[in-house]
Amino acid sequence: MDRAQLPLNALRAFEAAARHLNFTRAAIELCVSQGAVSHQVASLERRLGTRLFRRLPRGLALTDEGQALVPVVADAFERIGTTLDLYAGGHLREVLTVGVVGTFAGGWLLDRIDGFTRAHPHVDLRIMTNNNRVDLAGEGLDFAIRFGDGAWHAIHADPIMEAPLTPLCAPAIAERLDDPGALGREKLLRSYRADEWPRWFETAGAHCPPLRGTVFDSSTLMVASAVAGKGVALAPAIMFEKELMMERLIRPFPIEVNCGGYWLTRLMSRQDTPAMRVFRDWLQQTASPS
Repeated sequence: MDRAQLPLNALRAFEAAARHLNFTRAAIELCVSQGAVSHQVASLERRLGTRLFRRLPRGLALTDEGQALVPVVADAFERIGTTLDLYAGGHLREVLTVGVVGTFAGGWLLDRIDGFTRAHPHVDLRIMTNNNRVDLAGEGLDFAIRFGDGAWHAIHADPIMEAPLTPLCAPAIAERLDDPGALGREKLLRSYRADEWPRWFETAGAHCPPLRGTVFDSSTLMVASAVAGKGVALAPAIMFEKELMMERLIRPFPIEVNCGGYWLTRLMSRQDTPAMRVFRDWLQQTASPS
């Protein structure tokens, strides 16, 4: 069948009649006469060379051929409608799905994301948070913002910002910390990256005590525990500026250790879309030091 001459009106009439199993109700939905729907369906049947409905005394019944055609036509019209709904203000609205490690989402991105949506109203942005362990392909993500060294297999990574780690704790604990060695008397809260505290103590020139206790898969939860006075967290201070300004957290030492940074990642096999390009440009410009 020539695609340029697809009988769209007849297919629409068929789809509506198949849902209602009644020409009259289909005509009301389509704002045409009952005779027009019947004529369109008959025209489609002639074109296909087969009956699509059995006419009953009260209503209609689909033939086997009609039942086979219904889901194909219904899906096609739904996809067309969904695509047309994406157009707004002369632009095609693009869906952009971004996975974001929770610490970066809450500590930096959410306060700034309105700037992106105002500048790019045609991008339908979807944010999905995670604990830094993400499957781009399996989760259907265009991008993932994650913490690390930028080296992931089959992944292209663009740097966003450095995020050195430093001890953070509640004010009552900070009063007891006169030098890095004093941390050996405190409960040290840990992430699943086991080398972070040893590397910090090495940078500080102090002995790393035995590390025991709860391991957190989220810096946000770990720092929340520190705010509650449950111990000392090792986390990126740049992600907890609000807590530091409110003095709910104290940074007892200026010593930092660089164990990674935040990166915008995508599959190497993933081709850029216009929405991906504008998001990358906005993120890098917004995150760059002024």
